[in-house]
Amino acid sequence: MLNVIAKIGIAYLIDLIAGDPYWMPHPVQFIGKLIEKSESLLYRFENKRLSGAVLTIMVLFITFMISYRLGMFQILEIYFLYTIFATRCLAKEGMKVYNILKAKDMDRAKKELSYLVSRDTGSMDERNIIRSVMETISENTVDGIIAPMFYMMLGALLLPGNPGGALAFGMTYKGVNTLDSMVGYKNEKYIDFGWFSARLDDWVNLIPARITGMIFYPLSALLLGFDYKSSLRIYFRDRLRHASPNAGHPESAVAGAIGIQFGGVTSYFGESHEKPTIGDKIKEFDIEDIRKNIKMMYGASIIGMVFFTGIIWGVHRFFIV
Repeated sequence: MLNVIAKIGIAYLIDLIAGDPYWMPHPVQFIGKLIEKSESLLYRFENKRLSGAVLTIMVLFITFMISYRLGMFQILEIYFLYTIFATRCLAKEGMKVYNILKAKDMDRAKKELSYLVSRDTGSMDERNIIRSVMETISENTVDGIIAPMFYMMLGALLLPGNPGGALAFGMTYKGVNTLDSMVGYKNEKYIDFGWFSARLDDWVNLIPARITGMIFYPLSALLLGFDYKSSLRIYFRDRLRHASPNAGHPESAVAGAIGIQFGGVTSYFGESHEKPTIGDKIKEFDIEDIRKNIKMMYGASIIGMVFFTGIIWGVHRFFIV
């Protein structure tokens, strides 16, 4: 039997090699179906905050229990751990826009970007396409890579000796993400019903976002020969200059390392919003900055894997009999 460190490591390597093939059913799709069915039953109740909270707790409980049981079977555990990671997928989507921009096909670049972001892409110029891709990669390094690793580690530590612990915690985290993406909007329909899901998504990312921005991204910049000192400097200066309590942490570290400035005018659903700027405008955005961002993302993921599996090994070695 493989230990939990080996299983997480194998799952991570499979993700680096295979990514997330479009043809393969993904557990998040099933979580999404569960959310849809549950919402159709619970949205009818008058107290939307309460019924929304019940939806969240119910979906996460079911996700946790099924994942825990699946984790009892080693092959299934490795497979489902692999599906939680999004490293290769995130890089692939970023490089897709990069290659389209290199081919000077602006209309196609805008269309491809629209699949990645909720902002309006129709009137974007090249600079704003690059900025949007990089903000997405930077922020989703937390959601798609570092936070799953963190919760796998937590599951392995809180449920030592239980094969399904890492998978149950990791997949439940993905459940939180999926709930936020489906009902966590601040529009008329979901402002109350999705309130608990949205707040929970903020809470579960608090630690991963800060570790990513303060440690993993600056270390990645150091190893890649980017400006790690500015990465740290801009992180501590600008990390709170974002409407999200978490997104500013990875974005500020990346902005400092590459010497670009995130934020500015951004359009959502036909309305323009002036987002606070993050970073110093040392240079203009360049297409190659997307590749630099992806390299930093890969670096942060490798550092994160070593860091979290190292903690699991240390705790199991010295504290858990």
